[in-house]
Amino acid sequence: MRMTHPRIQPLEKDQWNEEAAALLTPIAERGRVLNIFKTLANHSALARRWMVFANHILGKSTLPEKERELVILRIGYLCQSGYEWGQHVEIARQVGMTDEEILFSKSGPQTPGLSPVYRLLLEATDELHSDAHVSDSTWQGLSEHLNQQQLMDLVFTVGQYNLVSMALNSFGVQLDQGVPDWNLVPKK
Repeated sequence: MRMTHPRIQPLEKDQWNEEAAALLTPIAERGRVLNIFKTLANHSALARRWMVFANHILGKSTLPEKERELVILRIGYLCQSGYEWGQHVEIARQVGMTDEEILFSKSGPQTPGLSPVYRLLLEATDELHSDAHVSDSTWQGLSEHLNQQQLMDLVFTVGQYNLVSMALNSFGVQLDQGVPDWNLVPKK
């Protein structure tokens, strides 16, 4: 499903209007501006409002980092969003996930040897993706590992990255240089 050309061209710094510059200059000052943000620069008002929610999910969520990344990787995989999956491979590694754990996002909840919480997180993500509902049995199982706020953050995390995956796929956002693709080979 990966598009080889963007439908919406990412804007380089010299193409940013005043609103895009206000939004993206702080990102540029911390490092490179990713293609997702350069693409969203085409609609800065939308991007500014979306980034408030996205920042909660990525930086202020009550989910532990590894669990958060596992579900983000899984929904990116289920949505066949190579951009989302690849970006979060990098983030997952930064929070201490092994490549084997990262690849659980592709093999899913039936993977032999998964911890109970990883299996339940993957099941919840699959259920939300397939019918927008976490089953009672999965919810009950997760309730033994997560508190109420974490359960709420889980549902919103899957929803956020389902939305982002749809946008990335539809806009044709291209992988940033150096980001892993689907053919991840575990590091030893």
